[in-house]
Amino acid sequence: MLNRLRPQLKVIIDPVAKRIPVNPNILTILGLIISIASGYMFSQKYLLLGVSLIAIGGIVDILDGAVARNHSTRTPFGGILDSTSDRFSDAFILIGIIYGGYVDWFIGALAIVASLSVSYVRARVEVEGIEGNVGIAERAERLVILIMGVLLTYVLNSNVIYYAVILIVLLGYLTVLQRLYHAWRQLKDNN
Repeated sequence: MLNRLRPQLKVIIDPVAKRIPVNPNILTILGLIISIASGYMFSQKYLLLGVSLIAIGGIVDILDGAVARNHSTRTPFGGILDSTSDRFSDAFILIGIIYGGYVDWFIGALAIVASLSVSYVRARVEVEGIEGNVGIAERAERLVILIMGVLLTYVLNSNVIYYAVILIVLLGYLTVLQRLYHAWRQLKDNN
């Protein structure tokens, strides 16, 4: 859903990306390190530091692709590295939230599996030559939900993170089902 904002975002991001003389893979690894730090901050109950690092990591994640595109340094390996780093980033953030006691291990595990499954199904569908970029809760939406949950937890002094993670679980699995249904329809129509 937030992917529809990409053209407007490119107008802001591309001029910045053109001025960054760094290999995009370095930015990808930096984003992963920032996400690991975010997870650690949540595990230590530093909500504002954790959520700030999610936001910074998200910006770096946007920049790595923009730098690759604007400097003509896109590579298949860079795409694989970026996708893999995103999965680890999501997991480390959620593990920090679990360890910090904001959600129990079972809900946290469901959220991690949901996040991984959304991406896996997209990749698997695209192997079959089908557009896999469908569904209600891609990574950007899940991160926005998490950021809002953390901020509301901090402001309201109530564990809104718990409900944000539940929402991520529900929307994640709904997105998996949407992608599976989309793939089934496309494959059925092609046969």
